Amino acid sequence: MDFKRNIIITGGAGFIGSHVVRLFVSKYPDYRIVNVDKLTYAGNLENLRDVERKPNYVFVRADICDYERMSHLMREYRADGVIHLAAESHVDRSIRDPFTFARTNVLGTLALLEAARVYWESRGEGYHGKLFYHISTDEVYGALEMTRPQGIEPPFSTSASSGEHHSAYGEEFFSETTRYNPHSPYSASKASSDHFVRAYHDTYGMPVIVTNCSNNYGPYQFPEKLIPLFINNIRNRKPLPVYGKGENVRDWLYVEDHARAIDTIFHRGKVAETYNIGGFNEWKNIDIVRVLIRTADRLLGNPEGYSDDLITYVSDRKGHDLRYAIDSRKLRENWDGSLRCSSKRGSNGPYAGTSKTGRGSKISPPESTKSIAIMRTEKGSRRIRVSIDSSDSKISFHNS
Repeated sequence: MDFKRNIIITGGAGFIGSHVVRLFVSKYPDYRIVNVDKLTYAGNLENLRDVERKPNYVFVRADICDYERMSHLMREYRADGVIHLAAESHVDRSIRDPFTFARTNVLGTLALLEAARVYWESRGEGYHGKLFYHISTDEVYGALEMTRPQGIEPPFSTSASSGEHHSAYGEEFFSETTRYNPHSPYSASKASSDHFVRAYHDTYGMPVIVTNCSNNYGPYQFPEKLIPLFINNIRNRKPLPVYGKGENVRDWLYVEDHARAIDTIFHRGKVAETYNIGGFNEWKNIDIVRVLIRTADRLLGNPEGYSDDLITYVSDRKGHDLRYAIDSRKLRENWDGSLRCSSKRGSNGPYAGTSKTGRGSKISPPESTKSIAIMRTEKGSRRIRVSIDSSDSKISFHNS
């Protein structure tokens, strides 16, 4: 079967990657989507059971650091596009094992870039119709100051959080021109990979795009991350470890909104540009924890405040950035009509409602008001199913 496009998506069995793979496989039946994933602890093919038999989907288990294998895959599938999501991404793990992060995030990206360069330059059309799209993080920018810990009215519409809460915690935001200043081995490795991608454009003329996103949440997230971890712990009456005083601020982005933004940028983005993708949705960690406790206790039939005693303040993480906040107005202003971001899902906090654009105009919610989050345990044998219904502000969960 001849396909209109042949796209390699790396890390497609992971959290964000599985949403991008699902979207592209379903939306573009005339594209061949090649999911390349090493299947480390965070990769799970169960995430993609609904598309695994589609005729335009291929899974290849491979390590992106294996240059010869990447070169072979580029030729075998005649790839004209790469969407690169494969990465080690947990900051705590990077502090314990920085070498793994340097290997995967830096050398893996370099292997992919070189494999793409050699293959594309060998073709008669060269780089025409080709694109290397690299997904990165806002953590490369470092940290913003929390100049307004009490919260202030945001300088642009940020009504992505619940009616009871929304503030900005400073006057500054990360823009596409913010200077890189990484503070952890994870963010340093991602910053290095970003530089390699841009260098391949400047040196070889490779068509590239880089995007930097804020914290993602939603279905299929591995439970080492805050929201699924704490849902698990609340259900099982385990401690909820909160770094420092819980005052660190993060900008939360719903993963399906991120996938839609990637789709838009891949097809309509300008080569050599950088785009920030954020939720306009700042939350202090302790406020997220309190929302999770309140919601989980209600759904479990516990009295109000029943799980408050699980909050356990622990020593702060080394190099813990105080505040992240993305200004993604460049993205919204370019494609306001085609991006439908609703960063509030199903309850208070990051699980509720709809968002607005940077100019204050409302963006339509996604077609489906329901989503299912499946969060694996370390052994992968037990799951928690979380149903989020934004029409009636409910979260429900049970063993699956």
